[in-house]
Amino acid sequence: MRFSKDEIRRALALPAFDAEAAQQQMIPRPRGVRSPDMAGQPRQGGVLVVLYDSDGHTRLILTRRRDDLNDHAGQISFPGGRREEGEDLQNTALREAEEEIGLKPTELAILGRLTCLYIPPTDYEVHPFVAWHDGRPLLRRQVSEVAAILEVPLSHLMDPANRREEPWNYRGMIIQVPFYLVEEHKVWGATAMMLSEFLERLKGVR
Repeated sequence: MRFSKDEIRRALALPAFDAEAAQQQMIPRPRGVRSPDMAGQPRQGGVLVVLYDSDGHTRLILTRRRDDLNDHAGQISFPGGRREEGEDLQNTALREAEEEIGLKPTELAILGRLTCLYIPPTDYEVHPFVAWHDGRPLLRRQVSEVAAILEVPLSHLMDPANRREEPWNYRGMIIQVPFYLVEEHKVWGATAMMLSEFLERLKGVR
């Protein structure tokens, strides 16, 4: 399954699209809210959804975080991280993609953005941007943070057979967790919610 750059741009600019409803399809239940004792604005971060064509498929890039990290250890995520002072969020996403998977900003074309998403456990507001790379990129992982790089066909993520849900014991509480199955990995939480919005938008242009 292939999507052109024009189709992706149109998907990201769909009028009257219900982004919240699309994200909610993959929300863990119950999901936390921002604690009243968290003062000021949430921390700001940017992530990058990188797309490219290879072997007749449009693919996107995910990373598996190392198991020994303090935040989101072992989880599947988009390249991204915390905004630095004086930096706009698009540049945050581009900088982090270069640091984590070796993609230079000059190799990428920004096609648009998805809806920002608040993550209660870490008090982060994440801003996702969508970028295109012409041809399969040469990737180099940041070994201090990234355990593996996954190059996933959109057709795999759009196949209902690869979307599952099961109860998890998370921090001592049983929650229902929807996830995308990618090889032996479970893509859940904020990453799955952003993916859900993106995939639902793509359905709107086909």
